[in-house]
Amino acid sequence: MWVVIHIAKNADSAIRIRSLLKAEGFMVKIRRVFKDVPREENCFEVRVLASEAEEARDVLADRLT
Repeated sequence: MWVVIHIAKNADSAIRIRSLLKAEGFMVKIRRVFKDVPREENCFEVRVLASEAEEARDVLADRLT
């Protein structure tokens, strides 16, 4: 099962976070929050496997602060 660990404010941020987490060995997906909103104006969910969620959150917190 996939779990949302972060909501990115735009596609560039989501892609940057996905790259960061993939480099650490996590399986990562990103998904638009709103289906009817253009990509440029949309928010994106950053998702990881539930079994990796806690560790991925820790890595993300360390890297984003």
